[in-house]
Parts: sequence; C-alpha cells; structure tokens
Amino acid sequence: MTRHLIAALAAGLFSVSALAQVTVTEPWVRATVPAQKSTGAFMQLQSATPARLLEVRTPVAGRAEIHEMAMEGQVMRMRQVKGIDLPAGKPVVLASGGYHVMLLDLKRQLKEGENVDLTLVVQDAAAKRQEVKVTLPVMPLTHSGKPAAQDAHGAHAGHAGH
Repeated sequence: MTRHLIAALAAGLFSVSALAQVTVTEPWVRATVPAQKSTGAFMQLQSATPARLLEVRTPVAGRAEIHEMAMEGQVMRMRQVKGIDLPAGKPVVLASGGYHVMLLDLKRQLKEGENVDLTLVVQDAAAKRQEVKVTLPVMPLTHSGKPAAQDAHGAHAGHAGH
C-alpha cells in the first residue's frame, strides 16, 4: 500500500511540474486615486514551452484585458489584443509602453501596500489551458517598474491616467 501511495504522489508531483510551465516575475499593479475606474498591471512572463496568454481575471475589476501600446503613424495608441505569444524560454515583458494588462471597471480604489490577485489563462501548443495565479503588490502612482535607483522619473513614464 505504501508503494502505491508513493507512486500516486510521485505521479501527482510530475503532473504538477509539467503544468507549471509559466513563471511570473516582477509583478505589480499601479495604485489608483478615489473614483478611478482603471489601472495597469505589469510583470514578466516566461514559458518553458511555446504558449500564449489568452485571458486575465481578477476579483477587483469588472474586466481585465490584455493591451498593447503601439505607434500608428505619429501617434502612440493603446488597443486590446486577443493574446500574447510566449516563445519557449524567452521572457516577455508586460510594461508601460508595450504589452500590459488593463484592469477596467475597478470595484474599489487600489491603495499602495495592498495586494491584488490575478489569474492568467495560458494555452500551450497542444491547446491545453492552464491557470496561473499571481499576487501583485500595489505600487505608488509614480512607480515606473524600474529599480528604485532608476525610478526618479517614474511619474513622467507611467500610465497613471489609464
């Protein structure tokens, strides 16, 4: 019986590690002012195998969307995208000025020092979906996502008005 239990546990551990293909580093969400209805969430994603970020969910917002900032002619525009490719072994940065997550129809103010839970829905090349749960610290409005030594001009680089 012990041998079967050990085999079952080992099988469970291997299946968990096989599913845990996406890692999230440097996650954070920008604080809001009272009555603000949207903000941005930022992080770095890396997948062990080719995958695609399809969806983001959070209990603090009515909806969460994947967006990108891109130049259209002479104008920088933000638009929703259906997903983001995660090439195997290559970090994909979600940051101001590029791909990022927008939290829309916020249910409350997000204050510095709090945490926000996100669920990332990722699909691998075999069309299997995985939910990755992430807790993001809420950072000040002036935070740019850069290390503190480089953050002096964060208020100019940020998207506090999202």
